[in-house]
Amino acid sequence: MASTNLQFKTNYVVSSKIEPFYKGGKVQISKDEKYIFCTCGSRVNVLEVSSGKIVHCVEHDDQEDITSFALSCDDELLVTASRALLLKQWDWKQAQCTRSWRAIHTVPVASMTFDSTSTLLATGGCDGTIKIWDVVKQYCTHNLKGSSGVVHLVQFHPDISRLQLFSSSLDCGIRLWDLRSSKCVCVLQSHYSAVTALSFSPAGDTMVSSGRDKICTVWDLKTKKAKRTVPVYEAVEGVVLLPENEDFSEIGVKNNDLHFITAGSKGVLRVWEASTARCVYTQTLSSNLTAVSEEEEKKEEKDDDPRSLTYLLHLPDSSRLATVTAEHNIVLYQLPALSTQQQFVGYSDEVLDVKFLGKDDSHIVVATNSCQLKVFELLTNNCQILYGHTDTVLSLDVFKKGFLFASCAKDRSVRVWRMDSDSGQVTCVAHGSSHTNAVGSITCSRLKASFVVSGSQDCTVKVWDLPEDLSTTGADIHQLTTRATEKAHDKDVNSVAVSPNDKLLASGSQDRTAKLWSLTGEGTVGLLGVFRGHRRGVWAVCFSPVDQVLATSSADGTTKLWGLQDFSCLKTFEGHDASVLKVIFVSRGTQLLTSGSDGLVKLWTIKTNECVKTLDAHQDKVWGLHGSRKDDKMVTASADSNITVWLDVTEVELAEEQAKQEDQILKQQELSNLLHEKKYLKALGLAISLDQPHTVLTVIKAIRQVEGSHELLEKTLLKLRVDQKESLLRYCVVWNTNARNCQDAQAVLQVLLTHLPPEELLQYQGARAHLEGLIPYTERHMQRIGKLLQASMFLNFMWQKMRVAGAPSSMDQDEEMDTTPLAQPFFTIDKEKGTGSGDEEKQDGDDSGGERDCPGEEEEEDDDEVSVTKKASSNDRRVENGESTKTNGNHHSESEESSDEEEEETDPTVKETKCLPVSSAAQCQTILS
Repeated sequence: MASTNLQFKTNYVVSSKIEPFYKGGKVQISKDEKYIFCTCGSRVNVLEVSSGKIVHCVEHDDQEDITSFALSCDDELLVTASRALLLKQWDWKQAQCTRSWRAIHTVPVASMTFDSTSTLLATGGCDGTIKIWDVVKQYCTHNLKGSSGVVHLVQFHPDISRLQLFSSSLDCGIRLWDLRSSKCVCVLQSHYSAVTALSFSPAGDTMVSSGRDKICTVWDLKTKKAKRTVPVYEAVEGVVLLPENEDFSEIGVKNNDLHFITAGSKGVLRVWEASTARCVYTQTLSSNLTAVSEEEEKKEEKDDDPRSLTYLLHLPDSSRLATVTAEHNIVLYQLPALSTQQQFVGYSDEVLDVKFLGKDDSHIVVATNSCQLKVFELLTNNCQILYGHTDTVLSLDVFKKGFLFASCAKDRSVRVWRMDSDSGQVTCVAHGSSHTNAVGSITCSRLKASFVVSGSQDCTVKVWDLPEDLSTTGADIHQLTTRATEKAHDKDVNSVAVSPNDKLLASGSQDRTAKLWSLTGEGTVGLLGVFRGHRRGVWAVCFSPVDQVLATSSADGTTKLWGLQDFSCLKTFEGHDASVLKVIFVSRGTQLLTSGSDGLVKLWTIKTNECVKTLDAHQDKVWGLHGSRKDDKMVTASADSNITVWLDVTEVELAEEQAKQEDQILKQQELSNLLHEKKYLKALGLAISLDQPHTVLTVIKAIRQVEGSHELLEKTLLKLRVDQKESLLRYCVVWNTNARNCQDAQAVLQVLLTHLPPEELLQYQGARAHLEGLIPYTERHMQRIGKLLQASMFLNFMWQKMRVAGAPSSMDQDEEMDTTPLAQPFFTIDKEKGTGSGDEEKQDGDDSGGERDCPGEEEEEDDDEVSVTKKASSNDRRVENGESTKTNGNHHSESEESSDEEEEETDPTVKETKCLPVSSAAQCQTILS
């Protein structure tokens, strides 16, 4: 039974996350080419190129969107501008704002740049002005006016000795400013649309400008004239001059003339020869990008084509180029071949499905709210973007071996993709389209890659046969043929699933039912039964890997288990507050994982119907949920654009818990040994480190039972560290609330209050609150002890004034009672006992400073009762033996004197007991005041 319980999972933790880090705006790469800086709302995220992870994040406190930023050329300073018209200077490695100042601009800053010395910062505002700041001496050096409209481009000449600044605004001209005279030297007119980028030659005498008017212009900065206008037939967003004296023959560079690369709306990089205005090289995209339909070619002419490029950056040290696409993807290309090296997805929008892929689940394939599929390598976050579908991809499923997967989309088609096990490259190998509406769900055969099943919004289910050989040569893509088509439901088919033996098919629909079908018939799909019981549409169906059971999840917030024999509902799991979108089996079919539109993922144990764990890492609908083949990981994907990989930590937590228990047992044993060896200091330190107040109290009690306990307690407590004394003070507050432990608490408090100065005590965390909590309980204990002492004095009086049992009845009533001591032996014993106990009390009072002089009510009353009983029994014995006593004045006076002596013996104890604890409370009040 224990081994079975160990198989149950209890918890998952986040192993890694793929988050959105770029939502449009400026992108800049550090000088050392290790980091990419990009804007994401009110943040600037710093992406490490090698790992693909966000390593730093700079965020404005006011949550205002960042309109522009600039990184200095020495990679030290980062300056950001927000809509709040503030400029902030950051130590970006520590994510600390070192300085902020008003931008002076009356409207937000649109563009920023540093000069090559990292001392001058230029800001171009939407008000048509340009400010130049000395970031070292921290003042504004220039205020350049004259531009019309938004200044969207500012750039220093690379040769700082020239002190020249170039800018461009809505008038489409390029203004050249002389910073010595603060005047505009000239306006370079050539473009008829917004100028998007400037690139300078190494010597600094030639400049290339690009614009959205589909031309690039080569400028001679000596004459300030245009040398050549190059028509590029696309809106250009970025231009980079190729370095001289390097071999770029692979991309068509045959001579040493000026060549430049452009990036624009067509989504490809092109190399141009400036002298002849010819395109000498056009980038060819990978095979899965070449199969472009006529619809896509028409779409390319539009400005919102997802493949269009918005930025082009040069990384000279590593000879690479970086491009940013309209879909917020950052792609790194290696020169001179322009081969794709890395791809990062900045923003995925709504993630609709996700599946593990590849050997040992090293990759994940993601369907986002777009027509492209994205395959991420989990180790580096490097991404492949797969083109093929022409509308939003809705669902994915992976075959058993993990290298073959299928996708379906709103374009009414189904595609099968293969990942190369060596290179990791993914290509489309098969395609099928015969649905009449969007295909919303797809599932693959389980035993071998022989067929796929799709469910569509046209209410039908189709079974597609796969060719035996799926290897493709060139651009050939196999056409899928349908084995069977069946009108399965009255409304959209949301989910389909194939049983582990490939003989059964389950389908779930918006018509609130799930159905079971037989796949064994030739060319047909046979209905076996209907599962009825959900009150809303069924979102997901899944077969158990071991039992003849089907799981369904619904928009009614429930997950149900159904028997395949009689189609009855076996169990219902309720816990989600909204629709349950996905359900899968884990732990060999003994547990379920469900995800809902409430952003939660829940782990259920089927046997007990219990929700074992609720995982909360998403802010929106969790559309995607998939478990790894080894059952040790899972991945979730949400409409909040986050993809989370979870790791099963059940065994790790169990091992940690066992190790913790073993450690506790060892420490408890060590504590017992230390107490036995009377090594109280080590024992006390160990008990405090265990954070067990009761164990600490046990050690304190053990110390106080030793001879010379006061000095030993004082010596032990004063050797403790400050943090240990803090803990001890905190424990004392708790002990002091209980009459049984108050004496120990007061003993510890007396040592602390006597030997530690008030200033040190008040430095302790929460010391003021602790001391305030001690006062009322201490006063209550003093009142209780005072009442006990009064009661004991009354008993003393009663002993002396009590009538002797069996006295002669002829005694006059007015005659005084005989108070002569009854018998010398008895009196001596009783007095010794009283004296002894008084001495013990005094000794304890000396040891503990008076705190221990206050015994509990029950103890004192018990002692009194015993004494009275003994005395009464002695009197009885005296009467039985017929002994008689006579009273006279001398005896009476002796009795009074002995009574007075006893009272005098008692009084010092009373005074001492009442004084010392009250002085502790007074010390607390003095410290607090």
